[in-house]
Amino acid sequence: MDLRRGLPPKPPSNPLIRHRKTTSNHKNNKRSSSAIETVVDHRSPSPIPKASDALPLPLYLTNGIFFSLFFCVAYFLLHRWRDKIRSSTPLHVVTLSELAAIASLIASFIYLLGFFGIDFVQSFIGTSRVYEDNFTLEDDEHHSKPKPRIMAPLPTVVTLTSEKDEEIVKSVVSGSISSYSLESKLGDCRRAASIRRAALERKTGRPLLGLPLEGFNYESILGQCCEMPIGYVQVPVGIAGPLLLNGGEYMVPMATTEGCLVASTNRGCKAIFASGGATAILLKDGMTRAPVVRFGSAARASHLKFFLEDPINFDTLSIVFNKSSRFARLQSIQCSIAGKNLYIRFTCSTGDAMGMNMISKGVQNILEFLHIDFPDMEVIGISGNFCSDKKPSAVNWIEGRGKSVVCESVITSEIVKKVLKTTVPALVELNMLKNLTGSALAGSLGGFNAHAANIVSAVFIATGQDPAQNIESSHCITMMEPVNGGKDLHISVTMPSIEVGTVGGGTQLASQSACLNLLGVKGPSKESPGANSRLLATIIAGSVLAGELSLMSAISSGQLVKSHMKYNRSNRDMTVISS
Repeated sequence: MDLRRGLPPKPPSNPLIRHRKTTSNHKNNKRSSSAIETVVDHRSPSPIPKASDALPLPLYLTNGIFFSLFFCVAYFLLHRWRDKIRSSTPLHVVTLSELAAIASLIASFIYLLGFFGIDFVQSFIGTSRVYEDNFTLEDDEHHSKPKPRIMAPLPTVVTLTSEKDEEIVKSVVSGSISSYSLESKLGDCRRAASIRRAALERKTGRPLLGLPLEGFNYESILGQCCEMPIGYVQVPVGIAGPLLLNGGEYMVPMATTEGCLVASTNRGCKAIFASGGATAILLKDGMTRAPVVRFGSAARASHLKFFLEDPINFDTLSIVFNKSSRFARLQSIQCSIAGKNLYIRFTCSTGDAMGMNMISKGVQNILEFLHIDFPDMEVIGISGNFCSDKKPSAVNWIEGRGKSVVCESVITSEIVKKVLKTTVPALVELNMLKNLTGSALAGSLGGFNAHAANIVSAVFIATGQDPAQNIESSHCITMMEPVNGGKDLHISVTMPSIEVGTVGGGTQLASQSACLNLLGVKGPSKESPGANSRLLATIIAGSVLAGELSLMSAISSGQLVKSHMKYNRSNRDMTVISS
């Protein structure tokens, strides 16, 4: 998602929108037709005059003239009125010179009001003028016959560049042109998104004024990230760190809308840094895909199971699988039978890619190869949920999927007290009763942690990972123990299925690519394929460690609710926003 400037596009300045209704009546009154057309005129209205424009002179001369005029005229009128009072002359009897002086006094007084910034009258007049310039409504008389209810086009930030675009919008609304085919028909992804958006607003009657359209490279998502785009959503990105991990320092980008999350993770990073850093170890690296096939009998399904699990056949299957990609390497095959149905779980390395498409292609090659010796094998689906992708599952929790990482750190008692505002015994007890016992009572599957999903989701969104894979990637067990005679705290997180990549998917978008570059893991590793994605997985585990440490400390010290009330509560008037 390319946010570039990170600001929503500005609507065309002061558009002139005229809704004109035209009616044509036949002589015999057999038909009556009405057309509603929107004419968008981008003529800028005449600028609002300023006080300094009163004279075609430099500003300092204009100011000097009106200041002098005001005081001179005021002195002249006061002197004349004093003479009239002395001579008993009525004040309302004025001469031509006095009339001119009064007019000059009023003019100079108005100028001085504007000079000192008291121009509410002028701004009020200007606002009314802009309103009149912006909206001109022309309406003919009503038809004699009732008209069908139709939805008038809404003013929108989308600017149609030509009458041809207007015709395309009408065709999309009527259904004569499919919305999904605009990119291929027009050859311009930005223009297609604009037309699709305008058509959507007219069909639904709901404007999309807050959804940005400009500032995004729509060509970059064509055919790989998102179909039928109408804009993009902005998510703020914060920075936590430095995270001292395996001797390196990392500033971790986190895309989130939850207050306190970045600040809390940053505090955990601070505590880890002050205690000497954290250590992360990659335990396993292998993406999985598990098709389901069916036979006429359970015996026949078991024959294929024994064939696949025989080490003698593994080398042959590896050759067939590995030809699908330069980086795909088959690691293992695990089978499970349910009656006459066989579930085959393939595990392979995928380089720096997350690897779902890569492994699916390799699995397809093996299924075609197996069909030669097992012609009665019926492939029900390339995925039988024994993988398991985007679902909490015991097989991922036990066997792992993607990158399996364990990360640990020893936090000194001094840092626990000064930075985390709690004690080692309090943290150990809370972790046992909350993360372990409480999660067990809840029947949690891989959820023996405080909020690992918070950090995983934030880093996933910032770096272009698949947010749906947060489900299994957030499997985590947090352990805390007292060490060094009970003075210090040993904390660890074990995450068996972090599914990330640094190439493909959303990682190639500009904003996400920038976040990956910040971590030093952008794109594929040229020296060692897969090194960048493995490093990203360890950074995520280290960030989870920091987030767990800080949140558990906040709960232990009783600061959780207080901090959220202070930093995670909006002071904006929601009634005004909703109206």
